[in-house]
Amino acid sequence: MQLRQSERKKAKIKMALQGSAGSGKTYSSLLLAQGLTNGDLTKVAIIDTENGSADLYAHLGQYNVLTLTPPFTPESYIQAIEVCQRANMEVIIIDSISHCWDYLLDFHSNLTGNSFANWSKITPRQKAFVDKLLQSETHIIATMRTKQDYVLNQKDGKYTPEKVGLKAVQRDGLDYEFTLVFELDIKHFSLASKDRTGLFMDKPEFIINSATGAKIRGWCDSGTNVQDARKKIKDCKSLEGLKVLYTQYSAWRELLEYDFKQQKDTITTNQHLLTTQNFNSNGSFQH
Repeated sequence: MQLRQSERKKAKIKMALQGSAGSGKTYSSLLLAQGLTNGDLTKVAIIDTENGSADLYAHLGQYNVLTLTPPFTPESYIQAIEVCQRANMEVIIIDSISHCWDYLLDFHSNLTGNSFANWSKITPRQKAFVDKLLQSETHIIATMRTKQDYVLNQKDGKYTPEKVGLKAVQRDGLDYEFTLVFELDIKHFSLASKDRTGLFMDKPEFIINSATGAKIRGWCDSGTNVQDARKKIKDCKSLEGLKVLYTQYSAWRELLEYDFKQQKDTITTNQHLLTTQNFNSNGSFQH
């Protein structure tokens, strides 16, 4: 048993896109995949449950499609992911995982006996699917449909339903399992509702494009921790070297902005002192 410093190794993104019908989940997923694969869509597979919607964007490139048909069991999703993995896909888009939850809810409602006890027949299947998704050695982009959510509020002794916003069609809390979750609106604008990368949280809404995927790829490939990055910046002795590090750690620029500025000032000061020392008192260069 031994303590060690935390370190974020190279990662494969596990992210979700949530939105209503027509919000652009499939198209946005493909653009993200385009950035994640540096433009090579032949390394991308879409597991399609949306009646062929994946083929609508074939003009983007030669990505791969695996069509799932009902029933949308967790086991069929797991099998589809394994097919994509054996084909050495770098990005798997699952469009969408809401159908899996719809199937499980329907399966549960048709079980006889105690409703609460019957969840013991559902939860292991859902967990196996989620584990397969999160433990995959590929980038995963999962889409989820959203629907209007309601709560019951009491007024004048009566309970009335009240709208409280949109809710993803999947088991409660699943969005917390992902590294990154984007919420898409009907105008295709996106906001990060969950972001462990630090790239998009608290940023203005934007429209997803392939550069978004490239930005995420940079974060995944950095494979280091902030302390290590800060040490490399502090040890850097030239402005050219600092520019290289600035590009290398582009995903963490906001976190490292002060470190870059401080080291730039240090290098500039040292260069000025060195230049000053190479001149004698009458201004001639000292060899």
